[in-house]
Amino acid sequence: MSGETRGALLVIEAYGNGRFRIGGAVYPCSAIVAPGRASAWEVGSLAGLSPEAWTRSLEPALESLSPEGRGSILVLGCGPSALLVPEAVRARFKAAGIAIEAMDTGAACRTYNVLAAEGRPVAAALIAVP
Repeated sequence: MSGETRGALLVIEAYGNGRFRIGGAVYPCSAIVAPGRASAWEVGSLAGLSPEAWTRSLEPALESLSPEGRGSILVLGCGPSALLVPEAVRARFKAAGIAIEAMDTGAACRTYNVLAAEGRPVAAALIAVP
Protein backbone atom coordinates (compact mmCIF):
# COMPACT_ATOMS: atom_id res chain seq x y z
CA MET A 1 0.00 0.00 0.00
CA SER A 2 1.21 3.46 -0.70
CA GLY A 3 -0.53 6.67 0.10
CA GLU A 4 -1.91 7.57 3.47
CA THR A 5 -3.73 5.90 6.36
CA ARG A 6 -5.71 7.82 8.95
CA GLY A 7 -7.11 6.66 12.26
CA ALA A 8 -6.93 7.20 16.00
CA LEU A 9 -3.72 5.77 17.44
CA LEU A 10 -1.71 4.03 14.73
CA VAL A 11 0.67 1.41 16.09
CA ILE A 12 3.73 0.21 14.21
CA GLU A 13 2.94 -3.50 14.31
CA ALA A 14 5.85 -4.88 12.26
CA TYR A 15 8.90 -3.82 10.31
CA GLY A 16 11.54 -5.52 8.17
CA ASN A 17 11.89 -7.00 4.70
CA GLY A 18 11.72 -3.45 3.30
CA ARG A 19 8.24 -2.76 4.67
CA PHE A 20 6.15 -1.70 7.66
CA ARG A 21 2.73 -2.72 8.96
CA ILE A 22 1.16 0.32 10.59
CA GLY A 23 -2.40 0.21 11.90
CA GLY A 24 -3.10 -2.87 9.76
CA ALA A 25 -1.91 -1.26 6.51
CA VAL A 26 1.29 -2.41 4.79
CA TYR A 27 3.80 0.11 3.46
CA PRO A 28 6.35 -1.51 1.12
CA CYS A 29 8.78 1.38 1.58
CA SER A 30 9.95 3.89 4.15
CA ALA A 31 7.14 5.56 6.09
CA ILE A 32 6.15 8.54 8.20
CA VAL A 33 3.75 7.90 11.06
CA ALA A 34 2.13 10.21 13.59
CA PRO A 35 -0.86 9.67 15.87
CA GLY A 36 -3.82 9.44 13.53
CA ARG A 37 -1.97 9.25 10.21
CA ALA A 38 0.69 7.36 8.29
CA SER A 39 2.04 7.77 4.79
CA ALA A 40 4.67 6.40 2.44
CA TRP A 41 8.00 8.24 2.54
CA GLU A 42 10.01 8.06 -0.66
CA VAL A 43 13.41 8.13 1.04
CA GLY A 44 15.65 5.06 0.90
CA SER A 45 18.63 6.37 2.86
CA LEU A 46 19.83 9.49 4.63
CA ALA A 47 23.52 8.50 4.50
CA GLY A 48 25.63 10.83 2.40
CA LEU A 49 22.97 13.52 2.00
CA SER A 50 23.82 17.19 2.37
CA PRO A 51 22.12 19.11 5.22
CA GLU A 52 19.86 20.73 2.63
CA ALA A 53 18.80 17.33 1.27
CA TRP A 54 18.19 16.08 4.84
CA THR A 55 15.93 19.07 5.47
CA ARG A 56 14.00 18.55 2.22
CA SER A 57 13.59 14.82 2.88
CA LEU A 58 12.28 15.47 6.41
CA GLU A 59 9.74 18.17 5.41
CA PRO A 60 6.83 15.65 5.37
CA ALA A 61 7.67 14.68 8.96
CA LEU A 62 7.84 18.33 9.98
CA GLU A 63 4.44 18.91 8.38
CA SER A 64 2.97 15.91 10.23
CA LEU A 65 3.90 17.59 13.53
CA SER A 66 2.82 21.12 12.60
CA PRO A 67 -0.54 20.96 14.44
CA GLU A 68 1.19 19.89 17.64
CA GLY A 69 4.09 22.35 17.36
CA ARG A 70 6.19 23.09 20.42
CA GLY A 71 7.35 20.20 22.56
CA SER A 72 6.99 17.64 19.76
CA ILE A 73 9.44 14.85 19.08
CA LEU A 74 10.49 13.41 15.74
CA VAL A 75 11.82 9.88 16.13
CA LEU A 76 14.07 9.26 13.15
CA GLY A 77 14.67 5.64 12.14
CA CYS A 78 17.90 5.88 10.12
CA GLY A 79 17.93 2.30 8.82
CA PRO A 80 20.11 -0.48 10.27
CA SER A 81 22.15 1.96 12.38
CA ALA A 82 21.81 5.48 13.75
CA LEU A 83 23.24 8.45 11.88
CA LEU A 84 24.39 11.81 13.17
CA VAL A 85 21.80 14.47 12.27
CA PRO A 86 23.49 17.54 10.75
CA GLU A 87 23.40 20.58 13.04
CA ALA A 88 21.60 22.68 10.39
CA VAL A 89 18.78 20.12 10.35
CA ARG A 90 18.55 20.05 14.15
CA ALA A 91 18.41 23.87 14.15
CA ARG A 92 15.56 23.88 11.60
CA PHE A 93 13.47 21.54 13.73
CA LYS A 94 14.44 23.25 16.99
CA ALA A 95 13.18 26.56 15.55
CA ALA A 96 9.82 24.83 15.04
CA GLY A 97 9.89 23.50 18.62
CA ILE A 98 10.57 19.90 17.58
CA ALA A 99 13.35 17.68 18.97
CA ILE A 100 14.90 15.04 16.70
CA GLU A 101 15.96 11.71 18.19
CA ALA A 102 17.91 9.59 15.68
CA MET A 103 18.33 5.84 16.16
CA ASP A 104 18.21 2.61 14.18
CA THR A 105 14.80 1.86 12.67
CA GLY A 106 13.89 -0.95 15.08
CA ALA A 107 14.52 1.23 18.12
CA ALA A 108 12.63 4.09 16.44
CA CYS A 109 9.55 1.90 15.92
CA ARG A 110 9.51 0.84 19.56
CA THR A 111 10.15 4.38 20.82
CA TYR A 112 7.39 5.85 18.65
CA ASN A 113 4.88 3.26 19.89
CA VAL A 114 5.65 4.01 23.54
CA LEU A 115 5.53 7.81 23.14
CA ALA A 116 2.35 7.70 21.04
CA ALA A 117 0.65 5.40 23.56
CA GLU A 118 1.52 7.94 26.27
CA GLY A 119 -0.26 10.62 24.22
CA ARG A 120 2.93 12.55 23.51
CA PRO A 121 3.15 14.76 20.39
CA VAL A 122 5.39 12.47 18.33
CA ALA A 123 5.99 11.47 14.74
CA ALA A 124 8.39 8.94 13.25
CA ALA A 125 10.22 9.09 9.95
CA LEU A 126 11.33 5.52 9.30
CA ILE A 127 13.79 4.22 6.71
CA ALA A 128 12.80 0.68 5.68
CA VAL A 129 15.25 -2.06 6.65
CA PRO A 130 15.87 -5.45 5.02
